[in-house]
Amino acid sequence: MELKEVKGLGPKTINILNKIGINNTYDLLTYYPHRYRIFNITSIDDAKDEEVVVRGLVNSIPKVSFIKRNFNRLSFTCLINNKLIKVVIFNRAFLKNNLTINKEINLVGKYNKLTNTFTASNITFDMFNDHKIEPVYHLGGCLKNKIIINTINYLLKENIVVDDYIPEYLNTEYKFINKNIALEYIHNPKNLEKVKKAKLKLIYEELFIFMFKINYLKHHNYLSMKSIKKVTDENKLNLLIDSLPFQLTNDQLKALEDIKTDFNSEKRMNRLLLGDVGSGKTIVGVISSYINYLNGYQTSLMAPTEILATQHYYSIKKTLKDTNMVIELLTGSMTKKEQNNIKERLIKGEIDLLIGTHAIISKDVEFKKLGLVITDEQHRFGVNQRGYLQGKGELPDIIYMSATPIPRTYALTLYGDMDISIIKEKPKGRKDILTYVKKHNEIKDVLNMMIDEIKANHQIYVVAPLIEESETLDLSDINKLKEKLDLAFNNKIPIGILHGRLKNNEKEAIMNDFKNNVIKVLISTTVIEVGIDVPNANMMVIFNAERFGLATLHQLRGRVGRSDLESKCLLISDSDTERLKVLEESNDGFYISEMDFKMRGEGDLFGVRQSGDMTFKIANLKTDFKILLKTKEDSEAFINNEDLNNYPLYQDIVNHLDALN
Repeated sequence: MELKEVKGLGPKTINILNKIGINNTYDLLTYYPHRYRIFNITSIDDAKDEEVVVRGLVNSIPKVSFIKRNFNRLSFTCLINNKLIKVVIFNRAFLKNNLTINKEINLVGKYNKLTNTFTASNITFDMFNDHKIEPVYHLGGCLKNKIIINTINYLLKENIVVDDYIPEYLNTEYKFINKNIALEYIHNPKNLEKVKKAKLKLIYEELFIFMFKINYLKHHNYLSMKSIKKVTDENKLNLLIDSLPFQLTNDQLKALEDIKTDFNSEKRMNRLLLGDVGSGKTIVGVISSYINYLNGYQTSLMAPTEILATQHYYSIKKTLKDTNMVIELLTGSMTKKEQNNIKERLIKGEIDLLIGTHAIISKDVEFKKLGLVITDEQHRFGVNQRGYLQGKGELPDIIYMSATPIPRTYALTLYGDMDISIIKEKPKGRKDILTYVKKHNEIKDVLNMMIDEIKANHQIYVVAPLIEESETLDLSDINKLKEKLDLAFNNKIPIGILHGRLKNNEKEAIMNDFKNNVIKVLISTTVIEVGIDVPNANMMVIFNAERFGLATLHQLRGRVGRSDLESKCLLISDSDTERLKVLEESNDGFYISEMDFKMRGEGDLFGVRQSGDMTFKIANLKTDFKILLKTKEDSEAFINNEDLNNYPLYQDIVNHLDALN
């Protein structure tokens, strides 16, 4: 059933529902409450200074008075437990005609015995016994909770049959309740025990689907797909490694051995390089592209931003300058003529390594002989984007790189379709970043520390208290911060601003000025979180640090400490300081992610929620991890089950995953 067929839903409401991801009735039925409000009818004599629910009879005709424009007060008397009590409620003038004398109503609010006044926050007309549980939903726009409740109850009464994605033998084994009953219990609960049963069923189902997709991808795609063996010319490889201006760490060498083993096997490589900030994943990818080149194949490297792609281009060209590899950059801001030139040379096989943004996945970008796909900061691309690039060659090997460390146990589960190489060890010469939590009343100390670094000809990142980039981003905070710093430094220190709404050429100009030490202080949003490398910047100042997860703060902190300079990170916050002290204690991203996971759950585990990978409606990786492990085991077993072809989601998953390859 489409939303427009649902009684009571008009175009405006449907538009709001679409914006929060509800496009059909199944989406609506699986838009689960995030909490419940429990109403217990209380005697007015027992009411204390807290919100209560009481029942009474309207005793007088309500009066409406307007305090000011768009603000009104509705008042009347009500007989509650044989006491005549004055009732006041604000901005509910529309209820007046419904409040007829002797009508029985429920009042939610607080009672003041001294003034004998009940100040209501809500008035309801649905009579229930002494106990009622009301679901509360996340709302968008001017959407009201009551609209969601009424619409879902309408659908439940229509007895719409929904598919159950848990195989029947598992439903029986775990004694799960019926899917339709679970939806009734979750949206219209009579008691909390039924909510518990519904949640168990629906959480298991959601995680089972997730793990089934991962395991299907592993078993029926990558494990069954043969790739061309690529041998490693150890002599030429060693010449490249010896020419590097630094020594590879043991973790980097181990990751390279893993990749060489993958190249030399007939199995298609599908490897995740999971590394801590500054651990040197990129050089492992670069060396892998050289091995691929020596075997006569092309490599593509896709980065999430033009700044990062451009930075990769210049640094990789420098690293591979003596190898004869032809390296080019392709981004959306290049002219059509420049782009067409790259595309023509690419399909002729004249380019060995193409570095770029999502422009690489355009349909008209074709390779002559693509053998390796490297995706940097893989969690910032959705499954479809990554899959499209993978499909550009004849089963190219794949390396994903991520500087968002997560606990190994979770990584092995969430990335179950990939082989994982973990790089924790930092390159020699890298010092730990000294981190301090400072309160706003200590800002003078912070400013003095900044001045000391600038006097030493060092540079500073400042992160404005904004969490996400968007088209509607309010930039007032970032501009006010610049005004305050200009004032503090008497307008004598060059300060630049970088944010997501600048044009690409503007961003590039600002970053070049910062790299060339023209700009001394760069104020930015979290656009600097990924990969920007300015070795002379050795201080990071983050305002309102409590707004960020520890994993994100660790990523931001990783923009400094890129050289042998002593580096500092200052976290400015008046709240949540105990959590922030984890960063004072440790520079180990894996330990920090473990603590972040314990304290905040999976929401900030990846810094940015993965597009198309991990959007759970009811499951929570922190509280439901044991269920996730069980669904991993159960879904692996089910993939070999003879009833697989009858599984409701099977064909959809097969079609979707096959399209990615």
